Amino acid sequence: MCANDSRASAALAVPFLIRIATDPHHPHHTDALGGLVAPARARHFGVASRDELLLHRSSPQHRVLDGYDGYDGYGAEVTGYPAGWSVAAARTAITAATPMLLPLLNDSDVTTRIDASYALATAADPDRRVRSAFATRFDNEQDPVALAGLVLATAESTRAHSHRPDTAWIRGLWQDRAQTPEVRLAAAIGWLCLTNEPVPHALHTTVDALATEERARAMDTLPWMTAVGCSESGLLRCVRRMLHPEKPEPCDDPWAPLP
Repeated sequence: MCANDSRASAALAVPFLIRIATDPHHPHHTDALGGLVAPARARHFGVASRDELLLHRSSPQHRVLDGYDGYDGYGAEVTGYPAGWSVAAARTAITAATPMLLPLLNDSDVTTRIDASYALATAADPDRRVRSAFATRFDNEQDPVALAGLVLATAESTRAHSHRPDTAWIRGLWQDRAQTPEVRLAAAIGWLCLTNEPVPHALHTTVDALATEERARAMDTLPWMTAVGCSESGLLRCVRRMLHPEKPEPCDDPWAPLP
């Protein structure tokens, strides 16, 4: 749907995909939900830095015209069309459909709940309606990976619409030993993306202790981590890029000579 990083035509499909995704009787509603968010994010595959992960750039209509080149930091698609315009159009469609998507946070299927939070994280949320729904679902969610997804969704939305209590809540989660390891890891990543503060020693030790290979594989079911991962799991890539930047990138070429 987003072949060759072109999203202009795919963005036009988003309202129709939402209709399919929110119809429980449609045979492809889960596939539609998983796919409709792709046009709403651009150049996020493999991105795992504090500066870029969970980042929503300004929409074109909110930018001043003087000196504005129309690209919003997203660059141009292969057709030459500004990618930022496509992303903004897809997010506008998701925002308009927020009332249709919010009930999916309570779906009986855990994958649907996770994908719904991933989609809603791209919606405009200046009044915190979406984040309030995330918080309500968090209080009732039992699945540890779905809980982690709600934390990342809250952090992503908060990065677009700053709210100090949300940032403080996320910080409290990674410090709370009563939370599941998946929640604490997601909260650590989310908090790092929301602040420019130096990494606390306690966060370093917490993440290094909890970020095991097994847990990374479990969290790779989260679409945020799926997009981040390349030749390593998404969680471990985030940990390496954010906490251990001195470590080299893993080699993608199995035939490359050893150093």
